[in-house]
This record gives sequence, structure tokens and C-alpha cells, in this order.
Amino acid sequence: MERLNILSDFFEAIRPDGRISITHIGIYAALLQYRIQNNFANPIEAFSHEIMNIAKVSSAITYHKCVKELSEYGYIKYEPSFNRKKGSRIYFIESYSLIPF
Repeated sequence: MERLNILSDFFEAIRPDGRISITHIGIYAALLQYRIQNNFANPIEAFSHEIMNIAKVSSAITYHKCVKELSEYGYIKYEPSFNRKKGSRIYFIESYSLIPF
């Protein structure tokens, strides 16, 4: 049930947020799926190509733009690693109540 609550809370939070596109939603859902596959780790440590594959996003530019925006908007916290051998850290924000639109 926790899986549905996280996704449901995200959809509730983005409802009034006109900045969020279908690509943001797809990437967030892929990040959540990756988190589930990794025993609900928070943060997750992932490479962009892993998430892009799950989200069906083929452009690295689009992926990075959306992940950075999700972080700027307060839905996740993104810490790029800049290391080819280490994935970026992505933290899931549990409370969206303070997000300004």
C-alpha cells in the first residue's frame, strides 16, 4: 500500500503545478519504480541510463532537464555524481506541502 501512497501523494501535489509535464511524471514514476526495486532505498543511487530505460526517455538532455527541474521544484533532491563509475543520488521528498508554485 505504501507504493500507492507515494505515487498518489505525488499526483496530488502536482495537480495545481502547471510546470509539470508528462515527461516529468514519467521520470518520477521511473525513479519510484527504481526505488521499489531497491527495497525503498532513500536515497537511491542510479545512473541516468538506468532511469531513462525505465521511463522510455531517449534523450539524455531531456532526462537531465526534467530531473533538475523536479529537484528545483521540490519533488526530489538530486545530487549529480559527475563520476562515471558512481550513480547520482536522488532523495525522495516525503512531504510536498511546502512546494511553492
